[in-house]
Amino acid sequence: METLIAVSPETVRQIRQQYGEDVALISAAMECLAARFREKGAALSSPSAVRDYLRLLLTPLQHEVFMGIFVDAQNHVLAVEELFRGTLTKTSVYPREVVKRALQHNAAALIFAHNHPSGTAEPSGSDVVLTRTLQQALALVDVKVLDHFVIGARAATSLVERGLF
Repeated sequence: METLIAVSPETVRQIRQQYGEDVALISAAMECLAARFREKGAALSSPSAVRDYLRLLLTPLQHEVFMGIFVDAQNHVLAVEELFRGTLTKTSVYPREVVKRALQHNAAALIFAHNHPSGTAEPSGSDVVLTRTLQQALALVDVKVLDHFVIGARAATSLVERGLF
């Protein structure tokens, strides 16, 4: 498990050389958003801000990533972490490890997100089952699951907004 790493100036330079100024600008903006979420005590201002941040972070990836945003009782961000990394089509998620990380951060709640490199933001049946499993496991230690976002190429779907858990 690793904490999300900042985009270094060298990475921005490489992006600029390979993809151009627009992509480098987007990468720098993404880093600014990431820095806001990583600041200890930053509050989640709105679901749309969380959705936008997650889309910027996860859309470009060519492999599945399952991540968590750990928050305190007032929804202040404690940590943003990539919890599991997978392949093009799947990621294995282990509830025991998620519970451990939540306890290590002393989190009151979590927001989950994962990307679909295929481009679709439609939650699968296994996404819903996983979310419910994590919700049950975390409830045993008084940690709430606030939402789970599925990130596609052009959209981000909230399981809460869909009424799926």
